[in-house]
Amino acid sequence: MSLDQIWIHVVDTLREHFVKVLVGFLLMIVGWYLGRVRAREHWKKQEFLDRLNISLNSIDRGVLKIRTLSEKRGEEVFLNTVAAETVTQLARRTTAADPILPIAKDDMWYYLNAILNDLSEQFATGAIKRDMGGTVNCAMYLVALTCETAGDLRTRKVRAMVVKKSLLTAFPTEPPQFESDRHGTRWQTLQILSSEYAKNPWRFLEVELCV
Repeated sequence: MSLDQIWIHVVDTLREHFVKVLVGFLLMIVGWYLGRVRAREHWKKQEFLDRLNISLNSIDRGVLKIRTLSEKRGEEVFLNTVAAETVTQLARRTTAADPILPIAKDDMWYYLNAILNDLSEQFATGAIKRDMGGTVNCAMYLVALTCETAGDLRTRKVRAMVVKKSLLTAFPTEPPQFESDRHGTRWQTLQILSSEYAKNPWRFLEVELCV
């Protein structure tokens, strides 16, 4: 094939596919622009529902302690785009009266088990140490998938609440001291979780953590 023939073939191919290429390029630009707009809006609202924050909640010497164990994109924990997008959508349906994600009973275990896998990885050292006969401290915890909407929140995220089972099943009636004025919202959330666990334990997952 001569050079002229090659050039004619290239031109014909480009002419044939020009519209498809142009449409694809325009769709890419529109998608990029819409993504930027959504990201700007989420930053303005401080709303990051595509992220999963795993939060340890405890009361230590009369003080409510809130500590982040990890924070990742939802897809990194649920390992499936559809599952992660579903969590984001359900997070928008939570209320101040019920901050637990409204996941169907038959599906709840699969979402909570993904969080369990992440926690198990974080606390793997404790599990191996106990298996080898070492001295470890272990306790039973409860995990619930939530998105708080009440109160003056700095940021709105999907949060996997991790609470010692003995605390949630015998929750104090008197509020503790707060490390921050904003922690009143978390106190309300924990009160709701305690009541909900007594009525619907299927919305929680029990896990033993060792260190």
